[in-house]
Amino acid sequence: FDGFGASRCAHSAPKGHKTSKHFLMGEECSFVRRSGRGRLIFVLCIVLHVGVGGVAAQSADDVKKAILAAAPAQKLPTSVSFATGGLGGILGWLVVHPFNTCAIRMNLASQSGSAAANLGFVPFATKIINEEGVLSLYNGLPAGIVRQMVYATARLGLFEAMRDFVAKYRENDIISRLGVGIITGGAAAVISCPAEVSLVRMSNDAALPADKRRNYTSVVNAATRIAREEGIAAFWRGCMPFVNRAALVGACQVGTYDQFRVEFKKLGITGELPNVFAASMASGLIYSIVTMPFETAKNRMAFQRPDPVTKQLPYRTTMQTITSIAKAEGILTLWNGFMPYYLRCGGHTVCMFIAVEQLRKFYWSTQK
Repeated sequence: FDGFGASRCAHSAPKGHKTSKHFLMGEECSFVRRSGRGRLIFVLCIVLHVGVGGVAAQSADDVKKAILAAAPAQKLPTSVSFATGGLGGILGWLVVHPFNTCAIRMNLASQSGSAAANLGFVPFATKIINEEGVLSLYNGLPAGIVRQMVYATARLGLFEAMRDFVAKYRENDIISRLGVGIITGGAAAVISCPAEVSLVRMSNDAALPADKRRNYTSVVNAATRIAREEGIAAFWRGCMPFVNRAALVGACQVGTYDQFRVEFKKLGITGELPNVFAASMASGLIYSIVTMPFETAKNRMAFQRPDPVTKQLPYRTTMQTITSIAKAEGILTLWNGFMPYYLRCGGHTVCMFIAVEQLRKFYWSTQK
């Protein structure tokens, strides 16, 4: 013991035995698994813990709680991690899709020179509803759901799998979480790029003049027409800004969310829903500010058409797109549609992580 009545207990593991870290009443306790002597010492430590320092009168129930608290936490199966990530992403997207439609259309309005580009979020959304009906805000929803099935599933599942792998070699801190978030976010973006291109096309098609609309009837129709009319490579047009943005999202959303949960618990926000909400809104704000220029570049590149004379695409690379927009239209144009974008990002972060936590809680309840 580290002094009279302290709860830190430790002993050396015999050769060939594994050790693992657990927490006993808020303090770290190291014990040996698969060792009868180790288990006996561990139980004696608990008994001494509750018996020394003026707590000898604690009931047997308190001892039982201490033992349960020190027991190894069960690891969530990888398949459940991926599945809950995808389902959480879909449930969150159902809530925020209208904000995404407004964000894309506000973002692309400046490109077409529309007067609506100068409207605020509420007047812009009101204009869409008055002219096209409230259901127009859900244009492209099937593509958004497909995107979440692929993107959210891969992003959260890969993040947690890689985070746990890295934890075998170094402590999980903000640096490791950001690094893992960047790698897994970029990988998920490459996989889901076809769904992203379909989503952008379908969400903004109604904003075009009638003679320039593509008039996709469904996500399947959009995907097959893009492949047939423009080639398979068109699905990865704008891939780099999407990958760059997704890598930043992986770091700024998933990575910072994981860290914010830890930090908010230290600040006393320990309730499940308040902690998830606070961490989600904080990470959503950071990732909205950081990734908006890449979102703008991705939308422009995914929605562009070749010049009718030169047959050249106006936007070719991420940085060329960002710098071209900033020079031609002003740097703040890169953040056009920020409010609906933040409502989409922050709202989706909150809804997704709350849904994920509740789905996982339900899973564990079925395992009892």
